[in-house]
Amino acid sequence: MEHTLYQSYVNILKEELVPAMGCTEPIAVAYAAAIARDTLGALPERVELTVSGNIVKNVKSVVVPNTGGLKGIAASAAAGIVAGNAKKELEVIADVTPEQITQISDYLNHTEFTISESQSGCIFDIGIRIIAGEHTSYTRISGYHTNVIRIEKDGKVLVDKEDESTTENHATDRNLLTVEQIVAFAEAANLDDVRDILKRQIDYNTAIAEEGLEHAYGAQIGRILLRSYGNTVHNRAKAMAAAGSDARMNGCELPVVINSGSGNQGITASLPVIVYAKELQVSEEMLYRALIIANLVTIHLKTGIGRLSAYCGATSAGCGAGAGITYLYGGRYREIAHTIVNAIAINSGVICDGAKASCAAKIASSVEAGLLGMQMYLHGTQFYDGEGIVTKGVENTIRNVGTLAREGMRETDQEIIHMMIQKI
Repeated sequence: MEHTLYQSYVNILKEELVPAMGCTEPIAVAYAAAIARDTLGALPERVELTVSGNIVKNVKSVVVPNTGGLKGIAASAAAGIVAGNAKKELEVIADVTPEQITQISDYLNHTEFTISESQSGCIFDIGIRIIAGEHTSYTRISGYHTNVIRIEKDGKVLVDKEDESTTENHATDRNLLTVEQIVAFAEAANLDDVRDILKRQIDYNTAIAEEGLEHAYGAQIGRILLRSYGNTVHNRAKAMAAAGSDARMNGCELPVVINSGSGNQGITASLPVIVYAKELQVSEEMLYRALIIANLVTIHLKTGIGRLSAYCGATSAGCGAGAGITYLYGGRYREIAHTIVNAIAINSGVICDGAKASCAAKIASSVEAGLLGMQMYLHGTQFYDGEGIVTKGVENTIRNVGTLAREGMRETDQEIIHMMIQKI
């Protein structure tokens, strides 16, 4: 594999597989609030938030960790203001003390918060202005979770990158990804280049899944799957991924390693592969190479879709998991490509109606689609060109998914947001 392309693939994994605590949209709000508080240098008396509809959708119903069970945009901002450490970015509220949890609740109850919808047209947009006496500060995050494009204090601009606000300006171009090159990279990779981030993904995501199975979080989808359908590897793969989401969506304070800006997608892409690797007793090297495939396929699918849309991101991660498990069974490019296309045909169109307890059930469904997509090809069947959104070639089918999610489901997204905003 050509060196520059090889290094780009390494960089993509390093940029995407980062730790986060809690659902990433509330955490992004907390991160923006922590920056604003640091800039102001005082506890604000008034907080004004302007957020895009998709932020409302993904923050409204999920428990913010380390807040004593609080939900919503104002709670996320309060946590960042009172107890956030902006230097930790997506782990901004990881070190909250018990005393600070009480302070967050008190501050939320005694401070004026106003929330309005952004008119910028950017799908991912968070603006927070905080006021203390005659002093103000303002922070704006746009495009993706840690993309701070503007910081002001008392009207003086300290950071200004607003021309870049409508694009995901990662250091490395995700359009370099193709399924064929992903498999080639996984086969050729010097694992020392990615070992640490993959080991962290295994450790963090396994720990939160085990927590979700041990305790009654949310709708307890992971526990219900095991109780209802037994301990087969097929069911365990779904249950572990669902249990990680059960815990994460409902206030668990353990971190996860995310994928494409999403903890649920990081959980979905990785845990089924980890479960199958253990069952098949493959080597650590084989597991890591399968995780490379699962993660990069997920990122590849999400690149065309975008960070936030009406298309459930777990669907893409389920395809990634299916691809990684196919590799564990000896499949390579041809088998993996057909697994992806089959899985896309099964589950595309599942809507994203925000982060909440039911995400765990959607994750289970997405893993099922990935596994069925693999089994179809192993048994000599597949979906063909012209059947729905499936077209000839895995890359063309992936492009169709991106167009469907980004363009075709735009009005669906707006209607979902409208329904949810009515209930705020």
